[in-house]
Amino acid sequence: MTRVLLIEADPAVRRGAVLDLGRRGYETEAVATGEDGLVALKTLEPDIVLLNLMLPGINGLEVCRRIRETSQLPIIILSARGEDIDVVVGLEAGADDYVVKPASGELIEARMRAVLRRVAPSHSGADEQYGLFAVGDLQIDRDALRVRKHGQDVPLAPSEMKLLLFLSAAPEQVFSRQQLLDEVWAPSCYGDARLVDACVMRLRAKIEDDPKAPHYIQTVRGFGYRLGPL
Repeated sequence: MTRVLLIEADPAVRRGAVLDLGRRGYETEAVATGEDGLVALKTLEPDIVLLNLMLPGINGLEVCRRIRETSQLPIIILSARGEDIDVVVGLEAGADDYVVKPASGELIEARMRAVLRRVAPSHSGADEQYGLFAVGDLQIDRDALRVRKHGQDVPLAPSEMKLLLFLSAAPEQVFSRQQLLDEVWAPSCYGDARLVDACVMRLRAKIEDDPKAPHYIQTVRGFGYRLGPL
């Protein structure tokens, strides 16, 4: 049974969500504050976190960032704030998806399934290429989710790791910003191309010798990005 941790300040929303998710076959623990959510992570060991942004004490963005410091655990933000900037900030904090409330139980479950599919191990298609991949002085261990440059570990945020894994599955293939947004984040997320560009900028700062003259994550003007050269 999939274990869900819901971090939501509104007691009525908590009760309704626990009942609805329970009927759908999910084991759900609900807490009211960010502090309680961080504690529950250690005891519950959930498979996915549903996180509201408006929380007393530690807000949802900070909870998301703290989770991402040590874990790749899937996170979906549930928030009534649906402006583009809110969504971009939430995704950049490390969330895997962003759902604007109010949202039906069917929609939330669909988003959960989509996120869990993306993080689940797969042995088909491009995932058959997983293993140790090297390009120049950069090594990408797809199985261990580990990146090394000049023999040194390079710590990456989840969105950076996902982008690098996706590009390295098809080296030298050019992907548009929209393709990357759809494949690396979520087809239904509310972000835009700026989210991709910001992630590329941060990734280059970590893996390139000279981020202003990138060797690995290359821009193809008028089209998008590719990983190269081989």
